Amino acid sequence: MRLAEATHLYAIAIGSNRRHGRHGRPASVVEAAVFRLESEFGLFDVAPTILNPAVGGAGREFANSVALVECTLAPPQMLQRLKAIEREFGRRPGRRWGERVLDLDIAAWSGGQWRSRGLTVPHRAASSRIFVVGPLAAIAPGWRLHGALTARHLADRLARPRPRR
Repeated sequence: MRLAEATHLYAIAIGSNRRHGRHGRPASVVEAAVFRLESEFGLFDVAPTILNPAVGGAGREFANSVALVECTLAPPQMLQRLKAIEREFGRRPGRRWGERVLDLDIAAWSGGQWRSRGLTVPHRAASSRIFVVGPLAAIAPGWRLHGALTARHLADRLARPRPRR
């Protein structure tokens, strides 16, 4: 008898700040991406879409969400599938902080930490980005991204107003 492959839960950060010819505005692109993820993987849950200012020089505001999906892929293979989905939506290589029709990142996975050339899970910047931590806290508040802090704790910390210097 052969043992079944382990199923992993992935937190996939979804973002868009560029209109798509078929799906329309960025919020609709995020919604279409969720349906696409559901068609390829087992969709466990999805956070509401939020609108927020762009980071870096990306220009227009972003629509963001986080989806929890289940699959048996290891992080490198999952990243390959996500990049293929981005290409299906018309994403092309370009400026690092440029506009993008769709951005899919592995924010975290149930296997803990993963590090290989070109891939670090949890995503290095996930715990410092309210547009990732906030949606993740809405659907998986106890998920730990880095160290002992949960998504809920990180979201509360990032949402606090900071004193002006």
